[in-house]
Amino acid sequence: MSTSERTPGEDARKVTTRPATVDDLAEVRALMIRTFDEDFGYGYNPAFHADVDDPQGVYLDNPRHILFVTVEPATGQILGTAGIRSGGLKPAFNEPWLVARYDPERTAQIVRVYTLREARGRGVARALVERVTAFAAAEGGYAVIALHTDPRSPGAERFWRSMPTTLIHDDRDGPSESLHFEMALPRQAAPTPQEEGQGDDEATR
Repeated sequence: MSTSERTPGEDARKVTTRPATVDDLAEVRALMIRTFDEDFGYGYNPAFHADVDDPQGVYLDNPRHILFVTVEPATGQILGTAGIRSGGLKPAFNEPWLVARYDPERTAQIVRVYTLREARGRGVARALVERVTAFAAAEGGYAVIALHTDPRSPGAERFWRSMPTTLIHDDRDGPSESLHFEMALPRQAAPTPQEEGQGDDEATR
């Protein structure tokens, strides 16, 4: 995961963060591949990036998954991405105890938190993480939010340590070459009686 963020300021309120649509996917894929080249240095690899090849199937068509984008309203340009998908860790790249820690059906993985280099420092990644964690909490079937990040990516370690995360395992020198974090599911506010009534009205129309 790649991002370099400071505390959100006025710029964070001048962009739009929303679920991705089919029309966004070509630009989303280009942003992700650019990040692989610029920040990770290893480029696109279909063995590791199946979701990048099929973002509609992975994120849009699966009700337990989602992909958010942040867009510059004036131009429509996508500035950043972040997703949630269910699943555990790959045994080939992670220690057995870490793989065993995560139930694939109950774990929400934060993935593809990428921001264009020229858009960093505007609160884009923070806004995206807020939206994906809220989605994971509202989905109802997840018990934990997990993520891993490449500490070689500019600003990534600093960003995730600044968020409400718990470092589970520092594997920068191990097989995954990653830092593994967890986040608590955000608490969902109980609906007011008025909101419950509005929801019922909507359902019957």
